[in-house]
Amino acid sequence: MHALSEEISDDSKDSFYEELEQVFYNFPKYHMKILVGDFNEKVGRKNIFKPTIGTESLHQDSDDSGVRIVNIPTSKNLAVQSTMFLHRNIHKYTWTSPDGKAHSQIDHILIDRRWQLSILDVQSCKGADCDTDHYLVVENLGKDWQ
Repeated sequence: MHALSEEISDDSKDSFYEELEQVFYNFPKYHMKILVGDFNEKVGRKNIFKPTIGTESLHQDSDDSGVRIVNIPTSKNLAVQSTMFLHRNIHKYTWTSPDGKAHSQIDHILIDRRWQLSILDVQSCKGADCDTDHYLVVENLGKDWQ
């Protein structure tokens, strides 16, 4: 999944998130749902979002898209697992600007809260050669997820 960038119009963003809501509406109710993607958003460490995003986001403040994407897991009883684990910042950021000066955590893994403990760790992997300006995000699923 690839979300729209911050520069896109609000109408386009609304359309994208409505489509995402519709996809979730069509999922079977009791199956594990894991949503992985480039959300192009920064999720901040605000206390109000803590149950959904934890305390380990790379960013202090959310951008507009970050607030929008927090609404999806909140309304669908999901957790943003990529912001739940304590790591050094180098293992949190998933994108680096072409000049190498700006880093962001904009790729995320969302999972049903009832399956949340099945993910044992999430971090970015700097060594993967994927021909992109993003880093590979790796999750460690426990054995009890089936």
